[in-house]
Amino acid sequence: MKTLKPLRLLPLVAMASFGLLFTACNGDKTKTAEKADTTAADTAANLTLPAGFTAAVIAHDLGSVRHIAISPQGGIYVKHKSAGGNAGILYLTEANGAAEVKKSFGTFDGTGIYLKNGYLYASSDEEVYRFKLNANNEVENPDAPEKIVTGLLARHQHEAKAILLDDAGNLYVNIGAYSNSCQVKDRTKESPGQQGCPILDSAAGIWQFKADKLNQTYKDGVRYATGLRNVVGMDWNKTRNQLFVMQHGRDQLHDNWPALYTEKQSSILPAECMFAMNKGDNAGWPYVYYDQEQKKKIVMPEYGGDGKKEGDSKFIDPAAAFPGHLAPNGLLFYTGSQFPEKYKNGAFIAFHGSWNRAPEPQAGYFVVFQPLKDGKADGPMEVFADGFSGSAENTAKGAATHRPCGLAQGPDGSLYVTDDVKGTIYKISYKK
Repeated sequence: MKTLKPLRLLPLVAMASFGLLFTACNGDKTKTAEKADTTAADTAANLTLPAGFTAAVIAHDLGSVRHIAISPQGGIYVKHKSAGGNAGILYLTEANGAAEVKKSFGTFDGTGIYLKNGYLYASSDEEVYRFKLNANNEVENPDAPEKIVTGLLARHQHEAKAILLDDAGNLYVNIGAYSNSCQVKDRTKESPGQQGCPILDSAAGIWQFKADKLNQTYKDGVRYATGLRNVVGMDWNKTRNQLFVMQHGRDQLHDNWPALYTEKQSSILPAECMFAMNKGDNAGWPYVYYDQEQKKKIVMPEYGGDGKKEGDSKFIDPAAAFPGHLAPNGLLFYTGSQFPEKYKNGAFIAFHGSWNRAPEPQAGYFVVFQPLKDGKADGPMEVFADGFSGSAENTAKGAATHRPCGLAQGPDGSLYVTDDVKGTIYKISYKK
């Protein structure tokens, strides 16, 4: 693959967003666009950013790149969701405003990738591997990864395995529920919930393993937290020394329970939630969901709820709640010093975008900033980077040109964003 030319920024019309649902970051927004050369014109996307920020496309046409990890030297690792058994991981280096692929390796598809303690960790839908790194944080032997975890469930619904590591030698793996709401007949009108929800035994939660032990299976791990339908974005909050996750909320309240929920209610409920997790916590799926309008945990209709009955207090409350169906795929706590002080230790979230908000317009396809205080939301979320979809019309009909997915912080404090539609990597920087 040839090195990409640096792309210049030009002001263009920004796409419309959620209107009154969110506040604008810093009050004013600047509009930036990446002007591609004529052979890659379709990769250009208009981004609207707070004043003082600029964005550059540093790579494109990389395929279905999902999560991203950046070394202290600035080396970029990205994971392919669907590489067809070839080049599941790309390694790029950046120079003069463009990133070039230097290596492609790994024969497994998947989502997760993480750098820690001299290893690159990467996941398939059933396993977690690691590759030894040299002193420059480059993979030493790409053809010989060590298998850390094997035999995880992947049943063609929420099968992607997000991963991260803490500072105590632990590996955390999301195992998503292979169900919408644990019905006897999945996604079927008025089918009741399964008693005891057997899915929870091996999915719908976060499992903890040892980061340095080979060939672990379920019996070697610990179900660290449960009641999470599916988590794609998660990060370790260093100020609290705690795991934070973004849950994808359930679908089809009206389709499955038309006597209880209108189409309008189903289009905006339930909330997509950020949870701060401690060992043993239960976020409540499939028994409750969080209603961001009522600001309450509500009993799921599959388990006797009517849209108003409040859920058991044993289930934890979210740290922050967001509009429904936006699909939060990336979470990053910003610890750099390049951005203004307001962003320090706050959360950036990449929303992949909705498919089931009808009759309301589809929405999302942006990166937001969530201010936090004491591990909880400190005010509403702010749309930080918008315009990935290409136009307001694209957003409304759910036909986004680009969809934000993975987030990473560079050694200089820049924010990197992946797009898994066109295979684009964006670099967002700030200058006073």
